[in-house]
Amino acid sequence: MIDTTRIEKNGKVMLIAYDQGFEHGPIDFDDKSVDPAYIMEIAKNGYFTGVVFQEGVAAKYYQKESGVPLIVKLNGKTSFYGEEPLSLQLCTVEKAAELGAIGVGYTIYVGSEHEEQMLVEFSRIEDEAHARGMIVIAWMYPRGKKVAGRESERDVVAYGARIGMEMNADFVKVPYTGDPESFNWVVRAAGKTGVLAQGGKKVDWENLETEVEGCMKAGARGIAIGRNVWQDPNPNEVAKKLSEIVFK
Repeated sequence: MIDTTRIEKNGKVMLIAYDQGFEHGPIDFDDKSVDPAYIMEIAKNGYFTGVVFQEGVAAKYYQKESGVPLIVKLNGKTSFYGEEPLSLQLCTVEKAAELGAIGVGYTIYVGSEHEEQMLVEFSRIEDEAHARGMIVIAWMYPRGKKVAGRESERDVVAYGARIGMEMNADFVKVPYTGDPESFNWVVRAAGKTGVLAQGGKKVDWENLETEVEGCMKAGARGIAIGRNVWQDPNPNEVAKKLSEIVFK
């Protein structure tokens, strides 16, 4: 069994994610958040159970002495990619371990015509990472023509979560379906694989609070959040309020 408690507090998970620079470009950043060192400082505020970086950011900015667990994202694609998304491995499990990571992340676009390539690649990565005792998190994102307009539907999201569980992911990161009742079905579909809700685009605190409370009420193991923290003028304050919901 993989020890997932290394990124848990009170059995729950709250990751700060910073892979948007690769996926979206600098469009998400301001004068502060464009600097990965700023994100590392936020990650050290005591509220997060881990930080998610791509290889280059981890190599240049991760501070192992901080004690904040590192998750390295192994694949990625740019925002210029075509209609049917494909995200392939760019960093090895071995390199992630050398950088100090205790876990790895990988995105699978469920519903893309290229999903099989990502499924096969993830299967190999899962074997390699678990052989090293590393935590494996699958970003299970519905994308592509087969699921267009249904990316947050209960059964589509639940399908992605179920695939992640059946492929032996320790956690799956998925979009919120909009209400606790439908998201509980996603959690049930994932079985013993922990469900982490993605943070998504920046929203006001009232909406963010409602979403996170709904996720946790539904039985989610936690959240993996980025822009709603580091785009905020007071990221540590937002992190504190989120932690009170996630870990209570």
